[in-house]
Amino acid sequence: MKKRFQVVGIGNAMVDVLSHVEDGFLAENAVEKGIMQLINTERSVELYGKMGVTKEISGGSAANTIAGIAALGGRTAYVGKVRDDQLGAIFAHDLRAQGAVYETPFAAPDGADETGRCMVLVTPDGERSLNTYLGVSEHLGPADIDREMMANTEWIYLEGYRFDGPESHEAFALAIDACKGAGGKVSLTLSDPFCVDRHRGAFRTMIRDHVDLLFCNVHEMQAMFPADDLKASMAEAAAEVEIVACTASENGAYILYDGETEHAHAVPTRIIDATGAGDLFASGFLYGLTSGFDMLSAGRMGCVAAGEVISHIGARPEVDLMGLFKEHGLV
Repeated sequence: MKKRFQVVGIGNAMVDVLSHVEDGFLAENAVEKGIMQLINTERSVELYGKMGVTKEISGGSAANTIAGIAALGGRTAYVGKVRDDQLGAIFAHDLRAQGAVYETPFAAPDGADETGRCMVLVTPDGERSLNTYLGVSEHLGPADIDREMMANTEWIYLEGYRFDGPESHEAFALAIDACKGAGGKVSLTLSDPFCVDRHRGAFRTMIRDHVDLLFCNVHEMQAMFPADDLKASMAEAAAEVEIVACTASENGAYILYDGETEHAHAVPTRIIDATGAGDLFASGFLYGLTSGFDMLSAGRMGCVAAGEVISHIGARPEVDLMGLFKEHGLV
């Protein structure tokens, strides 16, 4: 019997606050380029006051992936925590408007933590530096996991960033148990090399014992599986995971499965904002995988979706992705 969902994502529920800045801005404000740094409420207020013109867009890494699958017509749902406040309402509205199911209970409006937000500083080369206030998203726990939903999906998609939370490991374990107990599969995105450094042991155990599909970029791959070169790192990953999807920026993506390696070429794109490239790659790949396409086609779908999202500000698609797939002869 066909399950209700193709993919259910679990991760941070955030609103992105984006601004274009010069490289000097990063140095002046002690922001390390190209990575995600966790910040507190005071730091988020300080940065916001210095950023100039901003654009606010619902985000969260795994939420972007789910929004992309929903935009393609996929059957999706998302689990991520927001507060019952203005930004929380925006997040829920935007995800539901895209076609995804979002039923995670709101945190009470009188709590100490607000809805999370990510200050995204985009430099002229398109690189993005993320300054993340997790807010109430950090407190996603087992009580937020609907076992019936997890059992009624083909895949769950777990966000590595969400390992930064006191109860999130337990929430992931509950979701994995319910999903796999009903014959579903587990995918994980490593999210960030520094995230790997913080949670290497927990990641390695989950990858070895539970993960069927691993998403990462080349930096995350080499952080998780240190070796002499990328090829050796990917081989080590492929020995532990059924499917590995490793993105490589302008070199596209490598898909490893059943002893095979496929190379999906990148789509030539003028980079405006690299935010969400990996998120939308996962959208295209998971949509292709759960819709019956072969691995190379799924990888190419991922590259097309990633190419679209880096061509504009914001980490969610602005152009009909299915139309782009048709243009590239994928559907």
